[in-house]
Amino acid sequence: MLHSLTLPASWHSLLSVLRPVFRRSSTFAVFALLATGLVAQAMRRTVVGMLAGTGMAAIVSFHTCCRFFSHHTWDADPLGLAVARLVVSRLLPENAAIEVVVDDTLFRRWGPKVFGAFWTHDGSAQDPNALGRGNRWIIVGIVVALPFSSRPVCLPVLLRLWRGKGTASPVQLAAELISLLANEFPERIIHTVGDAAYHGKALLIAGTTITTRLPANAALYAPTPPRTRRRGRPRLKGDRLGTPAELAATAHWRTTTGSRYGERTTVQAAVIDGLWYGAFGNTRGRIVLVRDPDADTMLALFTTDLDSAAEAIIAGYAHRWPIETAIAAGKQLLGIGQARNRLQRAVERTVPFGFVVYSLVVVWYALHGHHPDDLATRRRGQPWYRRKDDIAFEDMLAKLRRTLAAARITGVPAAQPDPDKYRDYELACAAAAA
Repeated sequence: MLHSLTLPASWHSLLSVLRPVFRRSSTFAVFALLATGLVAQAMRRTVVGMLAGTGMAAIVSFHTCCRFFSHHTWDADPLGLAVARLVVSRLLPENAAIEVVVDDTLFRRWGPKVFGAFWTHDGSAQDPNALGRGNRWIIVGIVVALPFSSRPVCLPVLLRLWRGKGTASPVQLAAELISLLANEFPERIIHTVGDAAYHGKALLIAGTTITTRLPANAALYAPTPPRTRRRGRPRLKGDRLGTPAELAATAHWRTTTGSRYGERTTVQAAVIDGLWYGAFGNTRGRIVLVRDPDADTMLALFTTDLDSAAEAIIAGYAHRWPIETAIAAGKQLLGIGQARNRLQRAVERTVPFGFVVYSLVVVWYALHGHHPDDLATRRRGQPWYRRKDDIAFEDMLAKLRRTLAAARITGVPAAQPDPDKYRDYELACAAAAA
């Protein structure tokens, strides 16, 4: 099957790294086929759309593609860990710490027979209190700095489907995913960042740290005092420090400059050793208060990272934002979540499959696709796009589509031109210029 699909050598070599994940070569062939189809298809990315994107609908059965998600023997966790190994080995410095971001998102689904669909909070809705029915996914991604981008990029690698009330909470599911990464990279420290929803003792994992935003009503305490010789149970926490606002009133502030969201900014910061007893028990941590001198706003963070400087913790928390852009780009540009599966195994596999392909597109562009003239070419083609100063996922996806279309064209014998392939190339070029 795979030998009938003409692929660029760079994309084929990248997919081949994942071959050991699949027990059978035929299953890997379907994976490579659907991954290529998901990238090449510029319209609707259902399972039929993925197959149509490869141009092999007349050769490969639609049922084979559906059964890949619902019945074939493979697991999303080993696939995500294989991509994580690829990312760490190719895009991170040797022995560097791994920055991990955790978040969740809702893929709206309809129908009474869709597995794992519940009414839950929809963070992507305009109304902050909006509810939606669908599959809620907890996502863990690795943050990398690419040499051609001034902003960090998040590459989703591991996902978990929330099964509803009475089952493992999103925090517990996030802890499972972080533990998988910690076991996969025992020689590296993992710094995890999450929003205010991700706190709790489940996230206290050996070899990792957690940084999260403090709620306004968080009760903070001084570190555990040393034991005395008096009778009775020793104290688990020190004196009450107060809420973040109360701490800010008496904190010692200092001005610091650091990188946040791809820009150098000057802020005032204060660091206090303490405990967030209600969330992490008597585990010692640090409260990092950040405020903008020109605005009446303050950000309060709690971290179990006792070694990094305040500037690194502030910058690390700012690296949480790339997972938001990755989720948005995955949904809008790659069509993740458009496949309408209902069976349990199909639902549990399709969205992780899509985000694995998302990460592979970024890795392909970083290793093989980038050219210094890419940004200038985009600006010349769209002179009204004046504020574009970075390569976006849309640019990476468009270039890979053009590369796939060009490989299909050059694979056609000159005596037997295929007009459909030339049309695919025109559509790829149009998508790049859109």
